[in-house]
Amino acid sequence: MNICVVALGKIGLPLAVQFASKGHRVIGADVSERVVRLVNDGAVPFPGETDLDVKLKEAVAAGLLSATTDTAAAVAESEAVVVVVPLFVDADGVPDFGWMDDATRAIAAGLKPGTLVSYETTLPVGATRNRWAPMLEEGSGLTAGKDFHLVFSPERVLTGRVFADLRRYPKLVGGIDEASAEHGVRFYEAVLDFDERADLNRPNGVWDLGSAEASELAKLAETTYRDVNIGLANQFARFADTVGVDVTKVIEACNTQPYSHIHSPGIAVGGHCIPIYPRMYLWNDPAATVVRSAREANAAMPEYAVDLLAAAYGDLTDVGVLVLGAAYRGGVKETAFSGVFPTVEALRARGAKPYVSDPMYTNEELVAHGLPGYDGEPIGAAVIQADHAEYRTLAPADLPGVTVLVDGRRVTDPARWTGVRRVVIGG
Repeated sequence: MNICVVALGKIGLPLAVQFASKGHRVIGADVSERVVRLVNDGAVPFPGETDLDVKLKEAVAAGLLSATTDTAAAVAESEAVVVVVPLFVDADGVPDFGWMDDATRAIAAGLKPGTLVSYETTLPVGATRNRWAPMLEEGSGLTAGKDFHLVFSPERVLTGRVFADLRRYPKLVGGIDEASAEHGVRFYEAVLDFDERADLNRPNGVWDLGSAEASELAKLAETTYRDVNIGLANQFARFADTVGVDVTKVIEACNTQPYSHIHSPGIAVGGHCIPIYPRMYLWNDPAATVVRSAREANAAMPEYAVDLLAAAYGDLTDVGVLVLGAAYRGGVKETAFSGVFPTVEALRARGAKPYVSDPMYTNEELVAHGLPGYDGEPIGAAVIQADHAEYRTLAPADLPGVTVLVDGRRVTDPARWTGVRRVVIGG
């Protein structure tokens, strides 16, 4: 097949490389000339994705992967188009379709009869059928479901381990009609491999969910579930703090039953997915009070962590406080919706002097993200915001002057922290 992947970001580029690894010819389309140039040189435009550097070089060297800024021309050469363009949501959960609209119009300009178009970007329920189908029809003069096939198939991978996740999780597909779904299933069966999963009630592989709407809802539901679950864990943790109970022991005990799957509490919920998609769900379903309450509970955790610090340390006015970890999760060089930003704001509101360090970032990079870098200024307290592996062996000698540590991720070894007050969320 000839395949076009639209947007060569942290999901799109690994997808393009995966498709090429199955022997298909892939053209990646991206608006960034820098990204296109690097990909055509076989160079990864971003760090941190396992095996991407090697696999990309192999695909480019084999002549199976190239990149262009001309989306319409790439689509015109392709039998299948996979769209992974970012969609943003504002603080009120209102989607900004700007980039997706631009990409869809460019796709329509090159669309030819018989092509499969698959949207993988997480969308509000109904967007594939009610927004993209009419836009593609208008720009191409073709009819969705008759002249071209249209499906929604959500990406279900985490950056840093995309290739492993592509094999591990079933690929969900939903079409705007039966023929579209059939084409979508055949396409993904031709470009993906799957691990055997004895824990699934049917074979791992490509699963047709019956409609684009079902597939859209599945992605929103699985990510919203995680946010709600973490929100509940955080509520338990905050109550446990008031009664002197270690919530992790409680959660461990609860999860010995097969009906209980309580997640871990923590200082923040960050990343491109979990803090964002519940808001997108609420845009579809504003009456979902459980979802809204969980999102509010999780958004309040950075300030709660600073409250714990103030309770243990005392007045934070003019106190240097080092926030450890700018990334939204350990081992990933990404600050999307990271808890570092509200943590720094909450410290400033208390009159503290916040600083930030992260083993994956230079001070210059932190400053570029609007964060106060750390150059050895005097500090009296520290807050762990990201669960980087480097923090597991952290000890008081690594943070001279610190008398209180708030470990927002329970990543440190309590045995190492004698002589310093170590505080965790949930007792």
